Amino acid sequence: MRFFLAIYCPLFFSDFDGHSIVFPKNGNSWVILSDIEQRIKRKIEAAGTPLKNWDIKIYRGILTGCNDAFIISKEKRDELIKKCPKSVNIIRPILRGRDIKRYSYDFAELYLIATFPSKKYNIDDYPAIKNYLLNFGKTDNEHLSKYGTDCWGKRRLEQSGNKGSRKKTHNKWFELQDSIAYWDDFSKPKIIFQEIVQEGQFMLDTKGEFFCNDTGRIITGKAIKFLVGILNSKLFFFAIKYFYGGGLLGESGVRMKHTFFEDFPCIKENIQIKTLVDEVLESKNITELSQKIDHKIYELYGLTNDECDFIENSN
Repeated sequence: MRFFLAIYCPLFFSDFDGHSIVFPKNGNSWVILSDIEQRIKRKIEAAGTPLKNWDIKIYRGILTGCNDAFIISKEKRDELIKKCPKSVNIIRPILRGRDIKRYSYDFAELYLIATFPSKKYNIDDYPAIKNYLLNFGKTDNEHLSKYGTDCWGKRRLEQSGNKGSRKKTHNKWFELQDSIAYWDDFSKPKIIFQEIVQEGQFMLDTKGEFFCNDTGRIITGKAIKFLVGILNSKLFFFAIKYFYGGGLLGESGVRMKHTFFEDFPCIKENIQIKTLVDEVLESKNITELSQKIDHKIYELYGLTNDECDFIENSN
């Protein structure tokens, strides 16, 4: 690889005077870095432990197979609970990727009918939800002309792989498409984030209140309050953007795929960062507090003023 690059790519390297190729020890893709970027990368890797070695778990959000049926409005939620109070047990607030912000969220008052296959629900125990799902989509004229009104929603929601239904699985017609074993983690304190971002957008759900759809991800485990400060920092975004990620999306977008950032070396849990995160969560104006977190993280990684300025001007 080194021979090929040096001999066959002279024009390519003419665009990168003052840069060097860095070949990661872990076998990841090589990157071209300037001297200051190399110094920053070395300091990050000397100071921390890769996130994949932390006591955390990262999971994808929920794939329903038909969001229009299983993600409902507050009005529909209230209607179902009024008809059958037991419905409240399997209807949970849900966030989409677009709802997730830096340390916060915009709740669109959407709710998930959380019929996870692994829970083995008897839909007859929830007659209001059963009736709603059986009648889902009756305004679709094409489907009406083919099947009539008999078991309309059941035909649309069955997981048979037939045309007009959901993809083939072994799950029942009223169940979500995902047969996930980690459904209980959504009810735990956790970090929720979306993948495609212009800046770090990680929020903390301390009460285990929210589920998220498949455009979001969750992180559970120890030290999540400290970690949300790290993950929202400019240093972390810079490192994923230039060292550990899959490259830019468009002019400034970054994909926060967990398989990219699990190699990020994170410093040990720090009480000062946790305290600042507490202040952020209680404050409406997070800009000044976020800057304090950024500066503390720079200090803990041993960065110089020049290196800090370089990161600030690169994001």
